[in-house]
Amino acid sequence: MDRLKQKFYEKSSALKAEIKSLAKEHGNKVVDEVNISQIIGGMRGIKGMLWETSELDAYEGIRFRGYSIPQLQEKLPKWKNGTQALPEGLFWLMLVDEIPTDEDVAWLSDEWEKRAAIPQSTYDVLDALPIDTHPMTQFIIGISSMQPDSHFARKYAEGMHKTDYWDATYEDAMNLIARLPALSAYIYRRIYHNGDQIAPDHSLDWSGNYAHMLGFDSEDFKSLMRLYMLIHADHEGGNASAHTAHLVNSTLADVYLAYGAAMSSLAGPLHGLANQEVIKWILEMCKNLGTTKPSKEDIARYVKDTLAAGQVIPGYGHAVLRKPDPRFVAQKRFAEKFIKDSDYVNIVWKLFELVPEILGSLGKVKNPWPNVDAHSGAILVNYGLKEYSFYTVLFGVSRALGVMAASCWSRALGLPLERPKSVNSLWLKNQIK
Repeated sequence: MDRLKQKFYEKSSALKAEIKSLAKEHGNKVVDEVNISQIIGGMRGIKGMLWETSELDAYEGIRFRGYSIPQLQEKLPKWKNGTQALPEGLFWLMLVDEIPTDEDVAWLSDEWEKRAAIPQSTYDVLDALPIDTHPMTQFIIGISSMQPDSHFARKYAEGMHKTDYWDATYEDAMNLIARLPALSAYIYRRIYHNGDQIAPDHSLDWSGNYAHMLGFDSEDFKSLMRLYMLIHADHEGGNASAHTAHLVNSTLADVYLAYGAAMSSLAGPLHGLANQEVIKWILEMCKNLGTTKPSKEDIARYVKDTLAAGQVIPGYGHAVLRKPDPRFVAQKRFAEKFIKDSDYVNIVWKLFELVPEILGSLGKVKNPWPNVDAHSGAILVNYGLKEYSFYTVLFGVSRALGVMAASCWSRALGLPLERPKSVNSLWLKNQIK
């Protein structure tokens, strides 16, 4: 049993016993209240699932095992002489609730490198797709095509005992995380660079090697990928992609099937696809205004015209947050340090000054602040990754860190099949009566 798996086994066994005791002694205690608006409005805010890896507060933002993004950037190990915390360290933290050492992170990075080989059948499946198939569709198909390698599916078919579900899930989760950068890079190079693939650099970390395989070898871009993979890794369990993975995995479907389903959720414009919508909107604004250096007055007028046309300002508003997204702030600080002279970055900053006030003046928006998607596209464009239809795939590679850690916990704790009760409109009317 490897060092991380052993730590996870010890911690999850202890928490499983504790949760079992809590359920037995306090199972009837009421902890939340559901109203009709929540039933109609997509179960918004209803507390209804366990998710150990992160928690989202409306005013403090995301915390991973209690740590804010600035705290993670300070405490987690960094790449050689680098400024950005390594996502390997975040995965370790989410899985076993411990800040890892440099040695721990180096071991995990090497372990993922050993597990990164993708079966030829996956490449064959991708190559059979039309080249103009959306990158997220190719990503989902690629993930699903690796399912025959699932340890969980094989062990379950052999009659695996339920107390061993976590072990097989851990192996699948580690393999999937290890493979996603190469899968993603293959899709990117296939679509946008005539299939000219780049071999991995085994001397690099997980994110740095991902940047290399995409075709971006500057140290700044590698640092950006480390930041990007860190801040998109998890956002508690209630967001659409994480919840989808949790639901599908609760049926005892393996993580390949569950994560393929999760990426189908992420591909929606109300979720992960929003990151491509933001930069698309900015590029269209620049085209309409005839400049990449618009004034604040020009931008404000364009924002108001967009709203008057019944459209939203992409990248603004969040289902939970009631303040600027800390992930937006982290990207802003990165841009201030490395690319403060970028035209598109400066547009993002002008929007940050203008949009919240404009939206707030409407009196209908609970959160007029920017979310994580409001900034990422402008930075990526600056470094040459201009193909914004690919941006959600980047998001998907990162989100696997939190979802895979949480999937291991779900199986270790023996969480059951998720099956909420639905009601019809007649039931609602009777409740009102």
